[in-house]
Amino acid sequence: MFDYLVVGAGFFGAVFAHEVTRAGKKVLVIEKRDHIGGNCYSWDDEKTGINIHKYGPHIFHTRDKNIWNYMTALADFNGYRHRVLTTARGQIYSLPIHLGTINQFFNLQLTPDEAVAFLKSKTTATLHPLNLEEKAISLVGPELYETLIKGYTTKQWGCAPRELPAEIISRLPVRTSNNDLYYDDDYQGMPVGGFTPIFEKLLSGIPVELNTDFFDRKPYWQSIAGTIVYTGPIDRYFDYRFGKLGWRSCRFEMESMSLDDYQGVSVMNYADVDVPYTRIIEPKHFYPERTEASRGTVIMREYPCNDPDDPYYPVGLKGDREILSAYQKARKRESNVIFGGRLAEYQYYDMDQVVAKALELARRLSG
Repeated sequence: MFDYLVVGAGFFGAVFAHEVTRAGKKVLVIEKRDHIGGNCYSWDDEKTGINIHKYGPHIFHTRDKNIWNYMTALADFNGYRHRVLTTARGQIYSLPIHLGTINQFFNLQLTPDEAVAFLKSKTTATLHPLNLEEKAISLVGPELYETLIKGYTTKQWGCAPRELPAEIISRLPVRTSNNDLYYDDDYQGMPVGGFTPIFEKLLSGIPVELNTDFFDRKPYWQSIAGTIVYTGPIDRYFDYRFGKLGWRSCRFEMESMSLDDYQGVSVMNYADVDVPYTRIIEPKHFYPERTEASRGTVIMREYPCNDPDDPYYPVGLKGDREILSAYQKARKRESNVIFGGRLAEYQYYDMDQVVAKALELARRLSG
């Protein structure tokens, strides 16, 4: 009999399992995929020596020094700082939108103070934006929105931006300084050996069963542990009894090249709606300290899609929120089940937030 059965070997499950095992609890981890690490799984490509993030780029960033210390105790991190470019209407711009983007787009030479006034002249004050489109236009005006945001967002989420919650656009900062970093967080970087070794350390000494679907033998798994820590999609746990939540997924096309450098940046977005992919990722740029050792380069074209068997992002339309409310009520009646992580809570979390929540839960239950 186990104290905890952890369903899913991503960050929430792995951190929780690690911490409660240290506290003397007996834990079993099961994972549907053939590897640990969830969507952060990475490996070194044999042909090029480049570390590949199988499910798209994951850049660790946080403002919490305690979380940073926790992560850097598990791995050495390089000094990578994320910068993104976007191709739109035949031009290349820097994202997020900042002073340089504004000046380039409008062919101006504004100072930071002038840019504040300029953007204000382009926008209409909206006290309570009802959707992503209204929120974006209230921040940057219609021209920048139509060129840099609308097409990408439509492709990413598979619907018109006016159907999406306003808070989604809040993840992308708008600046009138020349700060072109994608994240403002004090602590940022990539684990120098990729993410998978972190999970290997977290799960060292803990039994892990891969290629194991919780739902194939749900009654059995429920019988062998006092508490289940479930990190999969919440609607799947309840067999979709209140309906299916909206999820968005991605598929990737990987291509190896003999070039030293394909695009000069780790991520190039494609904002035009007629380009079928949202971005091209060139992973070697995440690890500049390894560039000389790499042989050629690798690119990954990212295509957003709907894949019910492999959900990535909660969409959160009005209908989703109504369905989620029903699942949240049902969740409270599951006395021996803990729901944690992005999928189980139907919330968009960054990696540091997932780690923090898993640590908080483990320490509370172990205390």
